[in-house]
Amino acid sequence: MLQIDVLTLFPGMFPGVLGESILKRAEKKRLVRIAVHDIRSYSRDKHKKADDTPYGGGPGMILTVQPIFDGVRSLKNKNSKVILLSPGGKRFDQALANGLARQKHLILICGRYEGVDERVSKALVTDEVSIGDYVLTGGEVPAMVLIDAVVRMVPGVLGNKESAVSDSFQSGLLEYPQYTRPREYKGLKVPQVLLSGDHEKIKEWRMKESLKKTKKSKRKA
Repeated sequence: MLQIDVLTLFPGMFPGVLGESILKRAEKKRLVRIAVHDIRSYSRDKHKKADDTPYGGGPGMILTVQPIFDGVRSLKNKNSKVILLSPGGKRFDQALANGLARQKHLILICGRYEGVDERVSKALVTDEVSIGDYVLTGGEVPAMVLIDAVVRMVPGVLGNKESAVSDSFQSGLLEYPQYTRPREYKGLKVPQVLLSGDHEKIKEWRMKESLKKTKKSKRKA
């Protein structure tokens, strides 16, 4: 079973995402266990404060080191991989999701405000991960993205083994176009090859369309 623990200042952001669809089913099947922890609950400050102004001056607030240290240490075991969701981290992609799905325990630290005390990165974190080059309010949404991508790759989570194998980016290509009933809608028709029953031709068509879609996407990028 994969255990995922999330440390965040805003635990109320997670129930809606974790309580639906594949993530919910994965927990029901006991293939994954996900727990969300409030960083403030580990604070030794009498007001449960978990942020402070930066040394040297500057705008905004920084997440303080003590609550995160105590939170990680209370959750960590010999199998733990500690990940800070950070703009300066390694770019998250399908290969990284596949690797993380093979781990036994992930601890995700959600940054907030102007950042996290650097001593967290130096002393606690095994990996820093970013979901892209843009600014978000905090690390909660990136944590949800990581959880969703990783959990679906855990063996047994998806009903059909082929679903994960054929996903976009697993082969380095975007997935081919998909169609379902009806055959025609407002003059828009399903490609005839998909109705032919010729599996070899369908396979060839899908590969060509995947290549075409990927090439078009790269041109846009």
